[in-house]
Amino acid sequence: MERKTKIKFTDFECNLLINCMNEFRNMLLAEDLPTEDVDDLLIKIIDKCKN
Repeated sequence: MERKTKIKFTDFECNLLINCMNEFRNMLLAEDLPTEDVDDLLIKIIDKCKN
């Protein structure tokens, strides 16, 4: 069974989270590591924060 949790972020927290995830993605790219999971999570965060 899938467990879901809802949390609320301020605009500042959303932007901070998006920037941190993007920096992590860039680090993975620099090391030639896969980014698919980070990409998926980043898209979900952007979709939820920008609504």
